[in-house]
Amino acid sequence: MSGQSHQIVNPAGVALALLSAALFGASTPIAKLLLGTIDPWLLAGILYLASGIGLGAVIMLQRLRGVTRTEARLTGSDLPWLAGAVLAGGVVGPVLLMFGLASTQASTAALLLNLEGLATMVIAWTVFRENVDRRLLIGAAAILAGALLVSWRGGPAGVGPGALAIAGACLAWGVDNNLTRKLSAADPVQIAAIKGLVAGPINLVLAFWQGAAAPGAALLAGAAVVGFVGYGISLALFVLALRHLGAARTGAYFSIAPFVGAVLGVAILHDPVTLQLAAAAILMGIGVWLHITEAHEHEHLHEVMAHDHAHVHDEHHRHPHGQNDPAGEPHSHWHGHARMVHRHPHYPDLHHRHSH
Repeated sequence: MSGQSHQIVNPAGVALALLSAALFGASTPIAKLLLGTIDPWLLAGILYLASGIGLGAVIMLQRLRGVTRTEARLTGSDLPWLAGAVLAGGVVGPVLLMFGLASTQASTAALLLNLEGLATMVIAWTVFRENVDRRLLIGAAAILAGALLVSWRGGPAGVGPGALAIAGACLAWGVDNNLTRKLSAADPVQIAAIKGLVAGPINLVLAFWQGAAAPGAALLAGAAVVGFVGYGISLALFVLALRHLGAARTGAYFSIAPFVGAVLGVAILHDPVTLQLAAAAILMGIGVWLHITEAHEHEHLHEVMAHDHAHVHDEHHRHPHGQNDPAGEPHSHWHGHARMVHRHPHYPDLHHRHSH
């Protein structure tokens, strides 16, 4: 069938990506307050593990209360993608970062960590063939330039083995983000919980191996709260944003996290308001505006497919229901899509990951 040109915008996806970045960015200055008494590597392990335990508790509480499931669960076909994402983001990334931080100045490390957003976008565009045009490239460059600027603290930035290791960690996390995109139809809370429950113990083992000392109960509780909100909830929102926007755009929006952290640093830690911060805000504002006002529209083909994910009965979900399918919307069940050709503005979401 063919359809008339109509407007389909996805402000929810943009809002999810920006909220994910805001929560993660907000955790930075709060975690900084804990770093004076908790080993940095141990803190990372606590943050990850708390996110996994907290989200796991949310899942268990929902089951105990009989909350209706609206998200699709992970299946056997998802396991290779999940294993790859956990291996890249929960094992390879942290190990490389540990070796890199051991021999790299803090200013250099802060700048290099922004490569994660760039790696996510490059992999999405070159390997997974997400669509990109000059407007998006300029917007992504502006956001990343703002992230680099707000992270700069002066000092030499020599590129040695440590810097290469940190860049490798960012590449691993870029792979993680793109592999997670393949899972984004499934329950984001379940995905984020599994990642936290794997990455947390790995970071803790590495920290204790390096001789870190366990913190007191009060500090542990504070770090756990930061981990649940700034890592767990943030990651679940990130997965939802991947579902709606694809990896490249979600990665670009998530790159505003350093700016959020810097602004809260002004409010919480009384950091000075500088021209550097103002210039970063302008650059990121331009980049986000270029992305939000994107108008990607062309006639495209939806091939016959079947999958399971949370949905409402919009234009892309006009299917019959069986007796065992859930009532109410949104809901999740296995459903099919007929072949369809139409034209409308769209993002590379679950139903628009076609070639260009």
